[in-house]
Amino acid sequence: MATVGKTVERVQTGVRIEKRILKVLKAVAEKHDIGLGDLIEGIVLHNFEGRQPFGDDTLQFIEQMKMAYGLDLSAEDSHNLQEEG
Repeated sequence: MATVGKTVERVQTGVRIEKRILKVLKAVAEKHDIGLGDLIEGIVLHNFEGRQPFGDDTLQFIEQMKMAYGLDLSAEDSHNLQEEG
């Protein structure tokens, strides 16, 4: 028997995000055949509960995508990013 999901109201937003992070997120969403918004919602909901949103296989894929897109940022960088120009 399939479970019925909860009904939510989604809104369009104009969030700015670092270019390489976005490329990695889009690759992960594509790997799981879900939309970018669904991926971000899942990441946030897992983190709100202190849970890891990804298994080992996806974490390995993320590392590959970070290398492919030159993403050298870490969590320690998150509050110290500055835009070019």
